[in-house]
Amino acid sequence: MTSVWDTNIQFLQGVGPVRARELEKGLNIKTFGDLIHHYPFRYIDRTRFYSVREIDPDLAFIQIRGEVRDMKIIGAGSRKQRMVVLFADPTGSVDLVFFKGIRWIRDKIKLNTEYIVFGKPALFNGRINLVHPEIDLPDDQSLRGSAGLQAVYSTTESLRDKGFTQKVFSRLIAQALTRIEGHVLETLTPAMLRQLKLMPLSLALEEIHFPRNLKNLQAAQTRLKFEELFFIQLGLLKQRAVRLRAEDGLRFSTVGAAFNNCYKKLPFELTGAQKRVIKEIRADLGSGRQMNRLLQGDVGSGKTLVALLSALIAADNGYQACMMAPTEILANQHYNTVSRFLQGQDIKVGLLTGSTKASERKVLHESLQDGSLHLLIGTHALIEDTVTFKKLGFVVIDEQHRFGVEQRARLWEKTEGSPPHILVMTATPIPRTLAMTLYGDLDVSVIDELPPGRQPVQTIHYPSSRRGTVYSFLKKQITEGRQVYVVYPLIRESEKMDYENLETGYRDIAMAFPAPLYSVAVVHGQQKPEDKAFDMNMFVKGQAQILIATSVIEVGVDVPNATVMVIESAERFGLSQLHQLRGRVGRGAEKSYCILMTGNALSKEARQRLKLMCESNNGFEIAEADMRLRGPGDLEGTAQSGLAFDLHIASLARDGQILEWARMEAQKILDDDPLLDSEKNKILRFQLEILGKRRADFSKIS
Repeated sequence: MTSVWDTNIQFLQGVGPVRARELEKGLNIKTFGDLIHHYPFRYIDRTRFYSVREIDPDLAFIQIRGEVRDMKIIGAGSRKQRMVVLFADPTGSVDLVFFKGIRWIRDKIKLNTEYIVFGKPALFNGRINLVHPEIDLPDDQSLRGSAGLQAVYSTTESLRDKGFTQKVFSRLIAQALTRIEGHVLETLTPAMLRQLKLMPLSLALEEIHFPRNLKNLQAAQTRLKFEELFFIQLGLLKQRAVRLRAEDGLRFSTVGAAFNNCYKKLPFELTGAQKRVIKEIRADLGSGRQMNRLLQGDVGSGKTLVALLSALIAADNGYQACMMAPTEILANQHYNTVSRFLQGQDIKVGLLTGSTKASERKVLHESLQDGSLHLLIGTHALIEDTVTFKKLGFVVIDEQHRFGVEQRARLWEKTEGSPPHILVMTATPIPRTLAMTLYGDLDVSVIDELPPGRQPVQTIHYPSSRRGTVYSFLKKQITEGRQVYVVYPLIRESEKMDYENLETGYRDIAMAFPAPLYSVAVVHGQQKPEDKAFDMNMFVKGQAQILIATSVIEVGVDVPNATVMVIESAERFGLSQLHQLRGRVGRGAEKSYCILMTGNALSKEARQRLKLMCESNNGFEIAEADMRLRGPGDLEGTAQSGLAFDLHIASLARDGQILEWARMEAQKILDDDPLLDSEKNKILRFQLEILGKRRADFSKIS
């Protein structure tokens, strides 16, 4: 039987099939439940009445009580036709202006009658006016809560044009709440409501839409945000509890020759942070449980070496390992780095990318199947059906956010029996609240130390009017034997335009840095792989002093001699992306610079971002700020692809404290009842099952 919550929205009075389709198209509202979960994003205080004399155009929405004294239509019949209503109280008068629905307004309003008007004041031709305000009779009681805090709902221009005003939303929600009365099942246990002093769900849903006062509104917000975050955490932590209880993981009890030979031959001492993380991974690998660990560390902190040493423990125990990178450039770089560390050792490493020749693939496939290949490094070519391992025991996934869930899950099919151990690596510092939610079922390790000798990169912001100064500085650096990156933004929707930007930039730089005195290489997404590789190699070998690129170089280029990064149109990049790009310099012992070039006119938010980049080298601080400014779904331009759930009311950027509280309470419950088997937690288990059906299975996405 369909629950009343799942009833189609068309069955609400005033909706019908046509308007129901509009709501679904505009806001994905299909059912009564969807409508009730369409929470307000702010509230307007309608408890206060202003006198006309007090009105100022700088005020937000205001409410006045007065009489209609006159109505006239200006520009009748023309496209600029408007209706002006003269509205007055004892202190003065204002104009109410309507461009649409004129006939309806004229029929509704009567002269010399008292009304309550609500709208945003503005100034036009020296007179205060309110454009398209709400007009109600003083005794209109059709809306719950309209006398106090009034909810404001997000909508679309198309819906507004079709008559879905804020008042209409309020009316529909009031109806839906009446229809579900008596059908609101509590989702939290009585003990939780009592101990955590949380408002019951039925009351919270009423108060969030039609708050009686500010105290009730705050209690409703807390209840609904807590619940939303609590079930996300409960699901993730339960998944982790199940994994930690399972004893079906591969037990790597030996740390042998492969690990020790590589470790002893390292040309430098590992940092304290690297040693700590290797210890954590060794403990996981020897525990008999499958490892699922997230390794976070800034660009250049030495994650690849930690991953290699961990993979060698798999080799010491008779298993194979693979490392999956998002781009060919990065896969090649990992291969070169790993090969360098393993020189002269009896460990066989292979590289598999889209560019690998058929003859080489055949040899790779054979050596994977007979077990003679110990470590395979590659791009998503690794998950092709033809790639099969003899005994895969350890998987490293680099820059995890760039792989889809389905792609990652396919690595499980590469092995029979126990699943391989998983190490997920990212150089994108993830704010704590986002990490707890995206990777809440993983154990987290952080390399928070840079190798000795690394100097922080000095970041400077220049407007394009100072380009001459920047070019002089670049010439000085090149004279001293250094190399320079110049990066142009690549935004998906406008690749053609960005390509043209790069072309124009290339012409400018070729003129400012003429051959044969200077050599300039170019790398962008529209090149053939062999052309890209040729130009990249010129730069890596030092034969080109300047590399012009789109943000393809964001991950994976390591040229210690490159000490200057110029980022063109820096205002078009997010903070985390700017930080990633900046990490491409400062990889040697020389002083390095990042120059942020922008247009002369910048928005306030862009100025804030650039100021923070110039002041901070701390990736986590930058990621937190990026999430506050742009919201979690847009970090790294993932546009929600990383979020396996919908947040209707909570915000990972603003509700960090509630998230920590929700996680703590979820952990307490699971410490006592890891599988939620007890009768008292039946309600929580039931709710998790309902939520689970609405989401894909994210239990295997490590």
